[in-house]
Amino acid sequence: MAKRILVVRFGAMGDILHTLPAVASLRAEWPEAEIHWLADPRWTPLLEGNPDITRMIALDRRDGTSVWTAIGEMRRARFDLAIDFQGLIKSAVAARLSGARRRFGFVSAFLREKPAAWFYTERASPSGSHVVDMNLELAQAAGARRKIAEFAVPFGRAEGDLPDEPFVLASPIAGWGSKQWPFERYESLAAIVRVQLGMHFVVNGAPDVALQLGAMRGVRVHLSGLAGLIHATRRAAAVVGVDSGPLHLAAALGKPGVAIFGPTDPARNGPYGGSMEVVRAEGAETTYRRGTEPAPSMMRITAEEVARKLHIRVAQ
Repeated sequence: MAKRILVVRFGAMGDILHTLPAVASLRAEWPEAEIHWLADPRWTPLLEGNPDITRMIALDRRDGTSVWTAIGEMRRARFDLAIDFQGLIKSAVAARLSGARRRFGFVSAFLREKPAAWFYTERASPSGSHVVDMNLELAQAAGARRKIAEFAVPFGRAEGDLPDEPFVLASPIAGWGSKQWPFERYESLAAIVRVQLGMHFVVNGAPDVALQLGAMRGVRVHLSGLAGLIHATRRAAAVVGVDSGPLHLAAALGKPGVAIFGPTDPARNGPYGGSMEVVRAEGAETTYRRGTEPAPSMMRITAEEVARKLHIRVAQ
């Protein structure tokens, strides 16, 4: 029986969301265990109040004091097992430094940084295609016998101004420029949404992108942190997104909407759960190339196409 479990997943937002069902499965298997989650402190609002974890251990890799403090906390906890859901050398090393006797991770074929597998004592070879299912299989390899496909997302809190009436929410900024959809397409989509659905079109982003979002015409700008994004997503009637954390948040909350995909594979990284429609250009190349401009396949997706799919989802 595992009494103390360490989950390693530093970030990012979508990746943490994709790990929640695996952690729910661990909790179901060991309801009395202490489950600690090692993560970057910026994702605290995504994990606060989570019923499946005992506590979060914050590790800011840019801060030496934070690193040593986190290592000390892990050592004192005396973990029975550590599970690395990130699969990078840095996360595998963290699992090793925790002192856990048993350390689980994926076999090297499923790792971006294959040497990470050297630090595990036990390795899983998943059969699922989506990263959520792969994480569930890793939890199963560690001993969780049931797969709990549930997302424990906090309530968030109100930040900024939102319409009192129904609105469609979009978060245009993605981690890579190649995954973004051109801003002018959102402007066109906003005009269609106003006419066809009679709804406001709200674009969300952090305060540091205020100038970029403020230059968009015909939209309502909502600036917030992560807690405010969670609150806005819960309020939204529907969501339009690209392959980024806000889209996966909407999927975790079961929101209807449209996911716009280009260079990344929706079978692996798409919205999980079936509430959202995926739009991807025919023949789009899967590259995972981190470009600074929207990929050609993203440029081929029109506002009219997205609007048609959105109308169907909202009407259901």
